[in-house]
Amino acid sequence: MTAKSILITGCSSGIGLVVAQGLAAKGWRVFASARKAEDVSRLQQLGLEALPLDVDDSASIHAAVAEVLRRTGGTLDALFNNAGYGQPGAAEDVPRHAMRAQFETNLFGAWELMNAVLPVMRRQGHGRVLFNSSVLGFAAMKYRGAYNASKYAMEGLCDTLRLELAGSGIHVCLIEPGPIESRFRPNALARFLANIDIAHSAHRASYEKQLLRLKKEGHAAPFTLPATAVLAKVERALLAARPAARYRVTFPTHLFWWLKRLLPTRWLDAVLGRAA
Repeated sequence: MTAKSILITGCSSGIGLVVAQGLAAKGWRVFASARKAEDVSRLQQLGLEALPLDVDDSASIHAAVAEVLRRTGGTLDALFNNAGYGQPGAAEDVPRHAMRAQFETNLFGAWELMNAVLPVMRRQGHGRVLFNSSVLGFAAMKYRGAYNASKYAMEGLCDTLRLELAGSGIHVCLIEPGPIESRFRPNALARFLANIDIAHSAHRASYEKQLLRLKKEGHAAPFTLPATAVLAKVERALLAARPAARYRVTFPTHLFWWLKRLLPTRWLDAVLGRAA
């Protein structure tokens, strides 16, 4: 039997790398992609079938899809839109260019890549499209407005896609991790320092605490799980005969999912305000 194929974005580290290696070990033909040439080379050295793909670049997206289809003979069973990062900062402090960059990577690139593979999946009559969302895709927290907005938008897009793809054999699933061991905090710290005018902000005192959290070694949030926990949910989403719309991973994700449905908004705001 021919191995099922999947294209994964953002495989240089963290969730993308662990999922790529885990699925390859289970017999999937994994196309692990990354932005930087050195990361692609490292993935190849790890034994993965790697290729360059920058979700901020339309030409890169379409070149990567064309190369995958060339290698598979025109088929693709699944796509995992995993690439992304978090832009910290109060909503009033995030400049327009930083907000635009957040959406380009977290949403627009994933949307364009999905559109590039959907015709293939429609022709073959089946496919799975997974999006790596977040607990912040439905429960907003302070100083994460740009990231919250991009993930809320992602969840709305996926809810729409499920309706539009009904009966096509193509299933769309959201993976909602919560705190996971990855390079998310170091990457967020770099964006924070590059784009937020900390010294002149009304939130300066709070930002000092945020900087301590972002610079902290080890786990900065309770209930942090290894990336293998996400791998387990991705496998379920790929193999289920009738996959769920959402796969929640960590305890905080499950907790806030229920709190959002049970608590009045004012009470939920108080809880989320303390959790930030």
